[in-house]
Amino acid sequence: MPRCLPVLLLCLSLACARADTIIYPRHQAEHDPQLDYVLALLRLALAKSGTPYTLRQSAQVMVQSRVIQEIVDGTGSVNIVWTMTSHAREAELLPIRIPIDRGLIGWRIALLSAKRAQLFQGVHSVRELGQFAAGQMRDWPDTAILQHNGLHVFDGSTTYEGLFKQLAVERIDYFPRSVIEVGSELASHAGLQLALDPYLIIRYPTAFYFFVGKQQTKLARDIEAGLEKALADGSFNALFQRHYGRLADGLNLGRRRVLELDNPLLPKATPLGRKELWYRLPAN
Repeated sequence: MPRCLPVLLLCLSLACARADTIIYPRHQAEHDPQLDYVLALLRLALAKSGTPYTLRQSAQVMVQSRVIQEIVDGTGSVNIVWTMTSHAREAELLPIRIPIDRGLIGWRIALLSAKRAQLFQGVHSVRELGQFAAGQMRDWPDTAILQHNGLHVFDGSTTYEGLFKQLAVERIDYFPRSVIEVGSELASHAGLQLALDPYLIIRYPTAFYFFVGKQQTKLARDIEAGLEKALADGSFNALFQRHYGRLADGLNLGRRRVLELDNPLLPKATPLGRKELWYRLPAN
């Protein structure tokens, strides 16, 4: 056997190992409110794809814009992200167009300072909501969506955690969070004396997808195939129900006033016609 052959086989083995490792981003939050569900769904999809993969978290904490750029550049520090879709993101990355959140990322409830828990009692329209300042990160698509609808947005925070602190000191009036995040975020920031607005849902059509690099077509196909199998056999819905099945009652969704917003960032390829993919309030 040529002496170089073992080295070559080792290199090939390491290359294959790297190719089959999915590196997901480390969130700024100390307690990422979506991580348990998203990783469980990703593992479910990968198990049903028929291709073995391993998962590990990135070594560094990254904001969304950094994660996306790392994937675009192919640095290897991270190779998957779950985030809200937009024209820009679908141009840069390869989307798996199955909404892992069933569209609930666009159902928003405001976090408020506990001292101002009744702030939105008299708000019945988007125009009335526009007199208050929402807090958002500059690189989040939500910022452009809110501004497009005439809402006032403060996007000066450089960190996710900073937004909670700005809310507590009333530098911003409210922090709209998705219904799948807001309860756990309120609990994990109990020391800041925040409260849930009890009156409104701010809602716009959008989706949370898994995204990978444009060149990672096999990984995208495997994840999509696994998600489709999980949808077909009911395991996707069962996992969703375990994590979010009590949302409607816990957040009183059926009794809130709904303020509908337009989403100018929503790509035409969004599968709005597949009704089984989207969340609907349980029938009374």
